[in-house]
Amino acid sequence: MPIHLYWGDDEAARQRALAAQIEALVDPAWASINLSRLDGADPGQAAQALEEARTAPFGAGARVVVLQRSPFCQACPAELAAQLEAALELIPADGHLFLVSEGKPDARLRTTKRLRAVAEERSFPLPPIWDGAGQIERVESAARDRGLALAPGAAEALAEAIGSDGLRLASELEKLALHAGSAAGPITAEAVAALIGGQVTSSLAVGDALLAQRPAEAIALVEALLEANEPALRIVAALASQIRGWLWVCLLERSGEQDVAVIAKAAGIGNPKRIYVMRKQIRGRSPEQLLTLLRRLLDVEAALKRGADPGDAFRDGFLLAALAEPGSAPR
Repeated sequence: MPIHLYWGDDEAARQRALAAQIEALVDPAWASINLSRLDGADPGQAAQALEEARTAPFGAGARVVVLQRSPFCQACPAELAAQLEAALELIPADGHLFLVSEGKPDARLRTTKRLRAVAEERSFPLPPIWDGAGQIERVESAARDRGLALAPGAAEALAEAIGSDGLRLASELEKLALHAGSAAGPITAEAVAALIGGQVTSSLAVGDALLAQRPAEAIALVEALLEANEPALRIVAALASQIRGWLWVCLLERSGEQDVAVIAKAAGIGNPKRIYVMRKQIRGRSPEQLLTLLRRLLDVEAALKRGADPGDAFRDGFLLAALAEPGSAPR
């Protein structure tokens, strides 16, 4: 199939899959002619990608055109959409057009529907921070792709140490692969602890500290995340999702709803079993307290988007949230 639709926010997995396809399709001797990498943020380059994909390859192997940040399944201009329609039937069998984007394709768009009818589609979503099983499966999949064997407990140790940083996962697996080669055995949890060091916190732990009225601990955890190159706005988004979930559970329970499946659906939580954990977390908390946390988080987001230093933005927001708690003081 000459058209490939790759999307998802797991950039490391996306790039790994793309590199494997390029290696399989493109003859290295003809790569300078038959491999093109373009940026769809520029409409001119998006149109160029469609033009080049229609050109037969030179020499051996296939022609591959990679369009990063593809606009065709997002806000696609009418002129580009028309060019896509004209190009789809003209891509030769030995030509391959890879349309790559971080966001999920907008299913309402005509271009998305048209592409899905003819393209190979692969998604690379990052599992939610709270989805421990999903994080572990992601680590195991990345290790399998590299031909690495993991001893029991190693995947869990890696997931806890790295969190959602896909690029760091790729880097640390390279390091562990060298170690495993010299040790002539599978990667162990002990090797993970020795080579990667202390565990990196997750945004979930930050939310737990805020809920427990421990702003100093929350600030320290955020600083650890920032030092590990976790984007500040991603931390905000994860915290907002976590606190909104707590708020929904709190409001629905106060209204008398007890069915965890109904609560999970209303709160947008995929795993109803998680509701039992959330109930314990918010025991004794009021909706007003959770709304205060959300308001302070909105202030943090606004400060970040105005260009504030991330550490200062989180410190100011979290300390003010603590002071807003009735009868509380920062600890």
